[in-house]
Amino acid sequence: MKILLVLTALLTITVLLAAPDKASDVTYVGHEKVAAALSKGGPLVSAPDLLVSGSYRDKAGQVEVHDKETDVIYVVDGTATFVTGGKMVGGKMTRPGQLMGSDIIGGQTHHLSKGDVIVVPATTPHWFKEVPQSVSYYVVKVLKQ
Repeated sequence: MKILLVLTALLTITVLLAAPDKASDVTYVGHEKVAAALSKGGPLVSAPDLLVSGSYRDKAGQVEVHDKETDVIYVVDGTATFVTGGKMVGGKMTRPGQLMGSDIIGGQTHHLSKGDVIVVPATTPHWFKEVPQSVSYYVVKVLKQ
């Protein structure tokens, strides 16, 4: 129940920040779809101004930089070492507005665990550097128009 309250609060804040001048349609996602997304990763909500997905990792990822996406990450279970900021190494464009790389020089290290929230502004390098076992998390991507 606590997780649902936190997710609801995050989504509400995100929607208000992303679209203050328009009413948003209500979107309901059932617990079975949420559980499936958190166990293997997958989209939950897609709108012009935001995306919500459940994610699961059992290993490190690549460094990411998004030109027009702010990521709001809420850790549901597990732990990870997450690096933000600094300078991306080996960045290559993988789709318009997104670079992927192999390392970060000079970033800030965060040790994420269940219940943590981290907000990564657009254009900020970020990276799940270490995932000792696994980590499940929600990502709300606030899209700049």
